[in-house]
Amino acid sequence: MSDRIDQLLAMLRRGQDSALLRFSLGSEYLNQEKYEAAAEHLRAAVQQDGGYSAAWKLLGRALLSLGRTEDARAVYASGITVANANGDIQAAREMTVFLRRLEKAADGTDRS
Repeated sequence: MSDRIDQLLAMLRRGQDSALLRFSLGSEYLNQEKYEAAAEHLRAAVQQDGGYSAAWKLLGRALLSLGRTEDARAVYASGITVANANGDIQAAREMTVFLRRLEKAADGTDRS
C-alpha cells in the first residue's frame, strides 16, 4: 500500500470519516487499480454526501472496472442528476459521455 493510503486509513481509524476522506481513499485505490476498495470508499462518499458529483463519477468508473456495467450505468445516471442540480456542468457532461458509451456498447447502435 502507498504511504498516502496509509495516512488516509489512519485518519479514518481516528474517526475523521468524511465524504472528502472517502473520496480521497477511493481515488487513491482507483489509481492503484484496486477497484473493489475504490468502489467501497466512493460508495461511502456518496452515502455521506449525495451531492458530491466527483465521487459519483469515480464510483461509476470503479464499478465499470469491476465489470459491473449495470451498476455503473445506474451510478452515472444518478451522478448526472446530481451534477446538473449542483450546476457541475463539466461533471454532468463527462458522465453523460460515459453513460452513452455504455448504452451504445449494450445495444450496438450509435447514439451520438
